[in-house]
Amino acid sequence: MPARIGVITFPGSLDDHDALRAVRQCGAEPVPVWHGSDSLDGVDAVILPGGFSYGDYLRCGAIARFAPIMTELITRAGSGLPVLGICNGFQVLCEAHLLPGALIRNEVQVFTCRDQKLIVENNRTAWTNQFTAGQEISIVLKNGEGRYVADNATLDRLEGEDRVVFRYADTDLNPNGSYRDIAGITNERGNVVGLMPHPEHNVDPLTSPGLDGVGFFASVLEQLQAA
Repeated sequence: MPARIGVITFPGSLDDHDALRAVRQCGAEPVPVWHGSDSLDGVDAVILPGGFSYGDYLRCGAIARFAPIMTELITRAGSGLPVLGICNGFQVLCEAHLLPGALIRNEVQVFTCRDQKLIVENNRTAWTNQFTAGQEISIVLKNGEGRYVADNATLDRLEGEDRVVFRYADTDLNPNGSYRDIAGITNERGNVVGLMPHPEHNVDPLTSPGLDGVGFFASVLEQLQAA
């Protein structure tokens, strides 16, 4: 039986279908999950996709954090369920306090869409174990509120505990002004990862110049097989 990876759809999600397709293309069974559900039964991992959940009212992800499915997700994440938050999904994870910090308006004050170089800082998470530490990858980036911010104590703790998973590459311009060039982080256990770039857009040679997104899905499948 292939692993079953759920993709949560909130009102305003845009990349849920892309995520479902990427899951299927990488060898797992995609499972659509509606935000109003209260069950993740039979799901081995979860992706919170990009988009504009609830129209990004109040703050990005602030309303989605209170969706019925999030109660179960928070509980399951605490028990080790692999969870990946992509772009708006990363914002939701921060609003739900599954990850620290916040995502605010880009420093350049415009929506940014580009192929973005990243450095893999931590390859020991559920979603990065098929990469190597220090590896440079290219992943699609598209956001208007992707600037990662946190107080210095939080940033120091993330770096000291090796919980910065991705940084914008030194050879590339920081696209949104994120503190310390942080593009993605993880929780203490390494099962919850959030990042602004979109790996689901880098799994098919028909639509992507590179296939670095495949490593995310290969990693979680390896994690699930080893569990």
